[in-house]
Amino acid sequence: MPVKITIIGLGQIGASVGLALAAHKDKVVTTGHDKEIGNEQRAKKLGAVDQTNHNLPASVENADLVLLALPISEIRDTFRYIAQDLRKDVVVVDTAPVKAEVVKWAREFLPETAHYVGIAPAIGAKHLAGTETGLDSARADLFTKGVFLVSTPPGVPGEAVKLVSDLIDLLGATPVLTDFVESDGLMTSVHLLPQLISAALLNATIGQPGWSDLRKTASRNFYAATAALADSDGVEALGMATIHNRENTIRSLNNFINALIDLRDDLEENEDSFRKRLSSALNGRINWLLERNKAEWTQMPDEKVERPSMMETLLGSKLGKMGRPKDG
Repeated sequence: MPVKITIIGLGQIGASVGLALAAHKDKVVTTGHDKEIGNEQRAKKLGAVDQTNHNLPASVENADLVLLALPISEIRDTFRYIAQDLRKDVVVVDTAPVKAEVVKWAREFLPETAHYVGIAPAIGAKHLAGTETGLDSARADLFTKGVFLVSTPPGVPGEAVKLVSDLIDLLGATPVLTDFVESDGLMTSVHLLPQLISAALLNATIGQPGWSDLRKTASRNFYAATAALADSDGVEALGMATIHNRENTIRSLNNFINALIDLRDDLEENEDSFRKRLSSALNGRINWLLERNKAEWTQMPDEKVERPSMMETLLGSKLGKMGRPKDG
């Protein structure tokens, strides 16, 4: 019997999950929900979901797994709206970049019979340079050779984690087990910080003396450097993610400020060191992209548990064993 998955939020992430799962229609049935009915209709037409349900509570009633692909600013209310309609032992998953506050909301609103698992997806290297956003940017291979950080509160059954791990395998990505503290620290540096740097650059230029002339000459470099803020889930979501993740964010901002100060000081006093810093930065980026394209990452360790996983129970042993390390 196919696993029933409800995807709430049919933007780039949610619709891409649906498109990837469309290749496994014998194993998975997807229901899509979005606050914009037009997105639901387009996602159905694109084949990103098998069916849609614009009634939010009803959309999750029979789901084995509910995926919230939403801005963090919408997750709390969504938990509250769907809580009473979740079936026993449902796995509830979100894709917000930081989890500390989401875990609190899960404890506050989700029933004890629901199992919360947080995931933080990183798209595959093939799509890093993409500029489209929203449903138009959804791709079946968006997560191929990407990484998903997987974290859970204490007490979540291993079967629930295994179900999420198997789902990530179907997306062509690598699940990496971590905890909320580590996940939030990592995502602050690589997800939130670029957006805040983008905001700082805009605040340092737009509206400042000379902007009337600068705006005429600002070109590709300025566009690229400020794109992170425009590509975010919006100011409300970014603000919430950073404020609820204040300690990590301040640490990351301080690291960035110190790096700027080092560049400034070397520019004033040591030209050789200044050039070395630029060269080191460029080489670091080149090496990072090489590693991202190779995607030779370590997968989640397989727990030595004799009982079948939740995915095995629902779908049979073949799918449930996907992604497990081979002996030898």
